[in-house]
Amino acid sequence: MSQKGRWSGERRWIAGPAALAAVCWLGTVLVFAPGFLSPDSLDQLRQAEGRTPLTDWHPPVLSLVWRALIAVTGSITSMLVLQSLVLWGALGVLAWAVGELTGRRAGSLAVLGLGLTPFVLTFAGVVWKDVHAAFALLAASAVAFTGLRVRDREVRPAARWALFGLGVLFLAYAMLVRKNAFLAALPVFVLLILALWRSPGRRGWVMCTAALAAGFVVPAAAISLFAQPVQTEQGAQIMLDDLVHVLTVDELRAADVPSPLRDRLVASARECDRTGALSDAYWACYQRPADGLRGDSDEITSLWLREMGGHVPGYLQYRLRLFATLLFETDYVYKAGITRNDLGIEVAHPQLEATLGTYVDGMAADLRWLFRGWFWLAVALVLSLRPGRGAFSMPVRALGVSSAAYILGYLPIMPATDFRYVYWPAIAGALGLLLLWLGRGTPPPRPAHPGVPAGRPLREHQPADTGCQ
Repeated sequence: MSQKGRWSGERRWIAGPAALAAVCWLGTVLVFAPGFLSPDSLDQLRQAEGRTPLTDWHPPVLSLVWRALIAVTGSITSMLVLQSLVLWGALGVLAWAVGELTGRRAGSLAVLGLGLTPFVLTFAGVVWKDVHAAFALLAASAVAFTGLRVRDREVRPAARWALFGLGVLFLAYAMLVRKNAFLAALPVFVLLILALWRSPGRRGWVMCTAALAAGFVVPAAAISLFAQPVQTEQGAQIMLDDLVHVLTVDELRAADVPSPLRDRLVASARECDRTGALSDAYWACYQRPADGLRGDSDEITSLWLREMGGHVPGYLQYRLRLFATLLFETDYVYKAGITRNDLGIEVAHPQLEATLGTYVDGMAADLRWLFRGWFWLAVALVLSLRPGRGAFSMPVRALGVSSAAYILGYLPIMPATDFRYVYWPAIAGALGLLLLWLGRGTPPPRPAHPGVPAGRPLREHQPADTGCQ
């Protein structure tokens, strides 16, 4: 085949996955329109539309992005369009990069097909911070794979830094939208650097780390300074769970706190015991005052600090029990449509929503392990410890470490046992397994001479661009 014919075939192949990704993106928007909304989502929508004050109970950045999208488009569906575009755009880039690095078109299509698996599609159109964090991490991984594709080629340093900046943008957003996502973001950050520069020096690591820190701190400070979200002291919610599940009713009754709070704690412990609520006491059992946790947070924090030191065995048992529930009795695997609301928002296509529910719920019943935390934790540990020796050993390990860190990080702070807390590990774990399989027998790409595709033998050594040094 001539050089011209080969390039023409490659262009047609790139166009194929791109067209499939576009079709999947449009299908996702159609099925989920105007976006599936839970009470959390509706709360953030009200803040985005200015119906209620902006608060920090949920990440303000999500509401502010939604507000900007509504201002530009006039439609709340714009958030669904954007997050679906990030999902399928990231998968499309990953599919292209995998196809280019392995020469396996079937493997490239398999990567794209991950978006249609039930454990990914289930929340693809739900406006949740967990979904946004997962898609942002996936997009950062796609940028890293683009870096792998060009790492040993003659590329201008400005282009590498542009790719790095894009990856940092996604990582910073993931951390802004989900506080504990930094545990998952750090391995992807390391992957991003090593994918763009084969041998980054100490100065390069410092510069890249400073860029990530600035990408997170500057927007966070700007939001706090200019948007001024109402402080809700949401962190006390976790301490409330510990107090009402670790301390006995008699111990709570004797607690050195103001009597109204003491009465609420005692009533909450009794109600949680009566209903069997293992977590989320603030919503399930607590008699919430008008100001939520703001008036109680200082006393709850002080009580937690005084009491947990003397209840270490009970605290560890409670947290381990809750974590075991997340792993083995993972709940809420599908968010059906839109929660009833006073905004007049309903699912645009009920029959399509019902079809999606049948698909996800049916697969969750037949292949329950796909929706269990223990399975994705096991996958994460395998990928971390045995990433293989093929072309994708580095990204496979990064995805595994990212997934494991994210799941284990919930041990002390888990508010509930929902599948959305395992959503990123499920996406990363499935991608890691596929890459582990596709990378078998494919050696890592060698440094390429300008004009020579990566992987071909060189007659003389050509040093790689080390712009991060």
